[in-house]
Amino acid sequence: MNPTMLFRPLPLLTAILFAVLTMILLHPAQGTAAALRGIAIWWDVLFPSLLPFFVLSELMLGFGIVHFFGTLLDPIMRPLFRVPGIGGFVMAMGFASSYPVGARLTSKLREEGLVTREEGERLVAFTTTSDPIFLIGAVSIGFYHDVKMAAVLAVAHYGAAILIGLLMRFHGRKAAMTPPVKRRKGSILKQAFQAMHEARLLDGRPFGTMLEEAIRVSVRMIFVVGGLVVFFSVILEMMTLGGLMEFVRRGIGGLLQMAMIPSSLSDAIINGLFEVTLGAKLAGEASGMPLVFKAAVGAFVLSWSGLSVHAQIVSLLHTTDIRYGPFLAARLLHGLLAAVLVLLGGNFMYRSFLFLHF
Repeated sequence: MNPTMLFRPLPLLTAILFAVLTMILLHPAQGTAAALRGIAIWWDVLFPSLLPFFVLSELMLGFGIVHFFGTLLDPIMRPLFRVPGIGGFVMAMGFASSYPVGARLTSKLREEGLVTREEGERLVAFTTTSDPIFLIGAVSIGFYHDVKMAAVLAVAHYGAAILIGLLMRFHGRKAAMTPPVKRRKGSILKQAFQAMHEARLLDGRPFGTMLEEAIRVSVRMIFVVGGLVVFFSVILEMMTLGGLMEFVRRGIGGLLQMAMIPSSLSDAIINGLFEVTLGAKLAGEASGMPLVFKAAVGAFVLSWSGLSVHAQIVSLLHTTDIRYGPFLAARLLHGLLAAVLVLLGGNFMYRSFLFLHF
């Protein structure tokens, strides 16, 4: 070994992890409390909301549902989003379930060669969204204490996701796409059912075996998700105790003032940068400011989705060649677009539907 290598500076990530470890040793009680908060979020919110969708998505793949949607939606998804028709299934599951499900399905499609790398990057960029139950129950009712906020956040969140899908069609324009579905005789619905039947025969597993494997895979994934939530909860607490978050708070507060948004919402954004539930909670419970600003910050946090979710996505995609960079850029743009939609569309929705109180 070259002796000079011993004197090279530590990589940034190693230095950060060492600093966090030191802070945990200095503040064990606060670290344990932060870990318990992360476990509570995982057990109370994420475990019951994600596990059924993980299991169902695995079963649907085994039953050939993905091939059904691939044939049925190919004429729509390909020209709009430049992804094959099976992207419609991923989009539906991603919008109906929670953040990591779209990435899980995309990674499976990439592993099976049903999408190219660029198609997978486009797909995971706009199918990574919050689920309606979390948006309505936890955020709108639990944090904002107003069920009518669900309409505002849903329009901004899912509307911005569709805009991201349309914009991401320009990503990897020169890359080859998967060939279109071969047309057979009969209606497109009949062709879709034929494709599903052939895929089910090719899989060949009995339902009991399929269910057992789906539960085993899903439970393993849900524990990975829980570990990441706890990890980032502790990281955030240690950064706060170390005083680093004060510098971040000042920087974000300055950016908010430039956007004419109260700087007191900087805590919600800071927490939301790491964990979406914490950020949405602080945005909803902030007091003394117009609701439109609280909604805009909440929409940004939901769409950015937090580094905890980012880590979950990376863990799900690590077996493929799908890159994190396009996903990161799409998350940031998704958050900004969602916030702008709230700021621009609040008054319009109030005049149109007469249920918003901005």
